[in-house]
Amino acid sequence: MKFIRINPLLTVWLDVSYRKMAERAMASQRSHPTLAQVAAAAGVSAMTASRALSGRPGVSQETREAIRRLADDMGYETNRVARKLVTGASRVIGVLASGLDTPFVAALVTAIARAAAATGHDVLIDAVIDYEQRPAGGVLQLLQQFTDGVVAVLPYEFGYVQTLSKARIPILTIDHPSSHGEFPSIAADSYGGARAAMAHLAELGHRRVAFVGGAPELQSAHERRRAYDDAVAVLGLSRDESLLLEGDYTLEGGRRAGERILKSKRRPTAVFASNDLSAFGLMAVLQQNGLRVPEDISVVGFDDLPAAAQWHPALTTVRQPVDELGRAAVNTLLALISGLGAAATHVTLPTELVVRQSTASVRGAVQR
Repeated sequence: MKFIRINPLLTVWLDVSYRKMAERAMASQRSHPTLAQVAAAAGVSAMTASRALSGRPGVSQETREAIRRLADDMGYETNRVARKLVTGASRVIGVLASGLDTPFVAALVTAIARAAAATGHDVLIDAVIDYEQRPAGGVLQLLQQFTDGVVAVLPYEFGYVQTLSKARIPILTIDHPSSHGEFPSIAADSYGGARAAMAHLAELGHRRVAFVGGAPELQSAHERRRAYDDAVAVLGLSRDESLLLEGDYTLEGGRRAGERILKSKRRPTAVFASNDLSAFGLMAVLQQNGLRVPEDISVVGFDDLPAAAQWHPALTTVRQPVDELGRAAVNTLLALISGLGAAATHVTLPTELVVRQSTASVRGAVQR
C-alpha cells in the first residue's frame, strides 16, 4: 500500500477553497430562495405560498400581502412562464417600440413602464431596430410566452401589423399606422394641436407659413398636415407648394428643411414643424446662417420635449400628454387582457399649445 504525502500548506489551501465554494453556494441559495423556503419562512404551506404569489384565489388579502412582502424581502423571483401556464397571467406587459433613440418615444415608453408598475405589472421591452422589416417569429413567440398583452409604439409597416395580428394576446397601438387600424389605439390630438399652432401664427400676423412634415407612415403626420391645409384655407394664408417641406420627424430632416428655406426665393415668415426634433434641426441651420428666431422667422414645434424649454430661444410648441398616454395605454390594455374590452376603439387625448420665445409678431403686421 502506498501513502501519498500531502503538503500541509496544500491541505490548508484546499480546505479554505472548499469552504469558500460552500459559502458561495450557500450565498447563492440565500440570494435565490425557493418557493418552499418562502413558505417555511411565512409559516404556510407551499401551496398557499404559490396561490398568494400567483394571484390565485383561496388566500386572504392580508395573508397574500404578507407573503408577497416576505418574498420580496427574501429576493424570491417568480418563474413567469410557469405562472402563466398555471394561471394564464404573467403580470408582464410587453412593449414593442421603434425609435427608442428619440426623446419622445423614450419618454413614452418610460411613461408606459411607470403606469404598468403602478398596477403591479412589469414591462418587457423589445426595441424595433428596422421597422421596415416584419418582426422575427421569435419576438412574437417571446411576447406570447412571457407577457399578457402588448403595447406597440409606432409600428410603421403593414408587415408588422400583419404579423402582430396573428398574436394570441391583446395588442394596443399608440399612433397607429394611418391605413391599418384593426387594433385599439391611443393617440394625442394631432389635428387639434396643429390647428392651435397655426392659429397662433396667424394671430401674430404671419401669412406665409411653411410646414415641415412628419413620418408619412403615421396617422399623426397625416393629421398635422391636414390641420395645416385646413388652416391655410380657413385663415387665408399663402398657399404655395414651396412651403411644404419634408422633415420625417428627425433632427436631420429639420436641418434639410432649414437648408431649403435658406435657398428659397421667398422665405416664409414662420414655420410649423411637425415635431420638436425637426424644429431643433431647422432652428440650428437658420441660426448658423445668420437668421434670428423669432425676429426674422418664427418657429413652432410639436411634442414639448424637456429640451424645448431649454433651447435658445425657448421653443413654442404643442404639448403631448405623455404621462396620460402611458396611463391610458396600460389601463386600456389591462381591460383587454381581462376580457372587458376597450371602452372605445380609438382614444384621442387633448394637446396644449405652450407659447414661448420662438414666436413673435411679423414686423409691421397688425394682429387680428
